[in-house]
Amino acid sequence: PTPHPSSRPIGLPPRVTRRDVLRLAATFGLSFTLPPIEPRAAEKRGPERPKSFLLIWLAGGPSQLETWDPHPGTKIGGPTRAIATTLRGVSIADSYPRLAEQMHHLSVIRSLVSKEGDHERGTYFVKTGYRPDPTLTHPVLGSIVAREHPNPELEIPQFVSLGSSPHRSRAGFLGAQFDPFRVPNPGRNLQNMRPPVPADRQQRRLANLEVVSRAFRSGRRLAVEKTLHEHTVRQALRMMSSDQLKAFELDDEPRAVQRAYGDTNFGRGCLVARRLIETGVPAVEVTLPGWDTHQNNFDGHRAQAEQLDPALSTLIRELVERDLYQSTVLLCIGEFGRTPEIRRVDGRDHWPTGFSCLLGGGGLNAGVVIGETDPHGEKKMPASPVPVADLSATVLHALGIDHQQEFITPIGRPLSYSQGQPIPQLVQEIG
Repeated sequence: PTPHPSSRPIGLPPRVTRRDVLRLAATFGLSFTLPPIEPRAAEKRGPERPKSFLLIWLAGGPSQLETWDPHPGTKIGGPTRAIATTLRGVSIADSYPRLAEQMHHLSVIRSLVSKEGDHERGTYFVKTGYRPDPTLTHPVLGSIVAREHPNPELEIPQFVSLGSSPHRSRAGFLGAQFDPFRVPNPGRNLQNMRPPVPADRQQRRLANLEVVSRAFRSGRRLAVEKTLHEHTVRQALRMMSSDQLKAFELDDEPRAVQRAYGDTNFGRGCLVARRLIETGVPAVEVTLPGWDTHQNNFDGHRAQAEQLDPALSTLIRELVERDLYQSTVLLCIGEFGRTPEIRRVDGRDHWPTGFSCLLGGGGLNAGVVIGETDPHGEKKMPASPVPVADLSATVLHALGIDHQQEFITPIGRPLSYSQGQPIPQLVQEIG
């Protein structure tokens, strides 16, 4: 991308930097003020940086009792123990010692309530803030962010989904151009990103494609717009020649950093997510599947924690150290929780009432704990219940997006981004 006009003093050739000018001025005893630098979006740091949304998606429904809301020593707690965290008075499951050290950067909601206990419907509800509707498809939060906060300097997609999920994120009525770019195996070579033929042959192929496209466009303008074919080709060609593709690669990351995230698909996904946010991508989601523990719930959750604990804790630490955390809203959640009752073969079933999530960054208030579940499992409804729609409204509010903004959907129905209200304890100081 072309540097901003104010990023170098007027009249100097590009290779002379601002630092060079200051050094020369000091040498010759000169005193003058250079115009302030206005860095590109991808170079900005701190809270003034354009905001990004980072979703850590725990596909399958993680147990609140084996993650962020343990009740050790009770009949519903099972063998899971609790450990103290850097968030005073808050304990989490003992499988997360590294994340316990980062908890002061986060807030915990322990009383989320949903009416969807099916995987697909629950995923849809949490990711969009709306229950499924047969008349239309609602956009996921990442697609809303990509539409409302596009980065004009990006040559790679505005919304990236890392890892595999059985239920894909969709932009719904916003249009397929806001669907995520999917990378099932992050940190590996991206497929089809380099032309398989020499440059001259590639140009001949593109010229031939234009002949076909031009013939199809004739008298079919609306059809062309609907298919997004030409838009997709342009975006793909732009991306294939972009240096920003390096954000998807890990070759230049120190081995110690890669080890800290973990040598797993999810660990690499979290590291790529940090690189994408650093590059200026507005919306990223990373999926860790495998939480559907109807059997062997306790062993299963310990195995999941071996991936989640190092990757998420390192991601938070690096976002903070690189001054990216205050501009990044981070949400860690699954589609629902797990039953307080321990079923046969040490399993827990689906539980959409009183499940947990972690939320932080983006100017949200840290160190807040909302809600409380019954440690005896006798009360179904938690104290201070938080509707899923309020969570989506909170995320959008933190990102500076009007959650009540209304659209006329393709079926002629007025609809806002969210039916919920921002959670006061988390957003009361956000402008």
